[in-house]
Amino acid sequence: MSDRVAIPDSHFRWLFESCPDAYLLLLPAAPFTIVGVNRAREAVTGVTRDAVLGQGVFEAFPDNPDDPTATGVTNLRASLERVVATNAPDTMACQRYDIPGREGAFEERYWSPVNVPVLSPQGELLYILHRVEDVTRFVRLSRPANPNASLRHRCRPRIRKWPSNY
Repeated sequence: MSDRVAIPDSHFRWLFESCPDAYLLLLPAAPFTIVGVNRAREAVTGVTRDAVLGQGVFEAFPDNPDDPTATGVTNLRASLERVVATNAPDTMACQRYDIPGREGAFEERYWSPVNVPVLSPQGELLYILHRVEDVTRFVRLSRPANPNASLRHRCRPRIRKWPSNY
């Protein structure tokens, strides 16, 4: 016989709040309304729960208007739509998705996102759990210190093959 201890349903909110990973809980249809934000998400983005609850995720976290090449919204929307279509988790590649910073200026940020369906016992999609890890520091440290360093590194083997009379 098992001695399992049941966790009261009311405690699951505190588990969500205390989780060290950054989570949003979204409704599973456009505009993917934000219905939950944990403390880790507030800390990593600097955006409070009260500021975004009830908003669509792309209204709360739009693309950087100063970056015409921004693809964060497009890529996240595609991932969320895959979760809705398949009822399966979707792990995204590392994404540049700038966020509003102090005084309205956007901050360059990189994220490792995963979107997970939250299903009822009958298999109905109730929510999408959106988890992100801020990998900005890792991405920045991976860049060459000098923008030309990568080019020099790629060219060095070719230069060595040149005749010595050049």
